[in-house]
Amino acid sequence: MPVAFSAVVSWMRSSLLGLVLAAPLVAMAETPLPSVVRVEEDWELVVGAPDHYTDAPQVTCAISPLGTIESIHATFDLNHQSQPEFTAGGLQLQLWEGEVAIDYRGYPNPAVLRQDDETVCWTQRMELSGGQLQFEIVNGNSVTWGQFGGQGYLKSVTPTNLENFNGYRPSVSVDNSGVGYAGNRVRSLTLKAVRVYTDTGDVFTDSAIKTVYPKN
Repeated sequence: MPVAFSAVVSWMRSSLLGLVLAAPLVAMAETPLPSVVRVEEDWELVVGAPDHYTDAPQVTCAISPLGTIESIHATFDLNHQSQPEFTAGGLQLQLWEGEVAIDYRGYPNPAVLRQDDETVCWTQRMELSGGQLQFEIVNGNSVTWGQFGGQGYLKSVTPTNLENFNGYRPSVSVDNSGVGYAGNRVRSLTLKAVRVYTDTGDVFTDSAIKTVYPKN
């Protein structure tokens, strides 16, 4: 049986426990997990001393509904836009099928990082609804780009046969995100929290901070 990730499975089992207290342990073990239909990742980038002349640093973060990026997934470029060709500055959400970019959405503010010690925060959201898979950047906040996300600029929607996100793992996001250029100009890149939403209306939160950069 596919599951989300170990912590989420534990939370789900705990939430179901009250429903099966009177049942045998074997029955509890066979209780199906609810379907994860929405995932939100809270990210934070702390910049050290950016160089706007060289468009440094450049950061990309990934998110996938599956335990791999070899199929459908999304990436989010900060301080550069790589599709359909490289552009300095700005923000861009991209939808990928393996190594093929099938959609890309840029934010209308193409500013380049230039503020020392700036902190950029945002949430990467993916959601299933009516046979549609939606990726979106929301709740973004920074000095360079102001408040961004949630206006529809950084959103991509595609038809899907996926029934849930129970194969999601935050380690896939962590392993495929990072500082692609000028890491010496970044203090930290962290996945601060993960929330998963189920079709039963439950919300489970993993607040363990996951450091992408610098690597320990």
